[in-house]
Amino acid sequence: MFRSLLLGIVMVLFEVEGLRYCHECKHFDGDICQTGMKSCWKFNVLMYNKSCSTENFYFYDRNTGRYLFRYTVLSCRPCAAGIVQVFHDLLSETFCCTEDNFCNDGSANFDIGSVTLGETETE
Repeated sequence: MFRSLLLGIVMVLFEVEGLRYCHECKHFDGDICQTGMKSCWKFNVLMYNKSCSTENFYFYDRNTGRYLFRYTVLSCRPCAAGIVQVFHDLLSETFCCTEDNFCNDGSANFDIGSVTLGETETE
């Protein structure tokens, strides 16, 4: 009796919120996943744990004096958005997304521009 009551409570709890699915990749270079794209999931119940994380890494270029994009890590880890200097020449920037399933697709990097190839209309 107790097991069926507990199962009913769990089903009602997760029926509305359900699960959050995210992309998982340890080395995303901005175009493709070098280590193989996987998916991961988490319970979409707790307020601090609803997001998928996108962590961009930048290295410091001495010639230009700027941080340049290196790679991205996509995961289901609990997310805390912000920028952290990992080493003296490595910067980590974390984005959190809660909008939809598989929302961490690596497109949250502003250094990577999309190039559209095609003809433009002339009048």
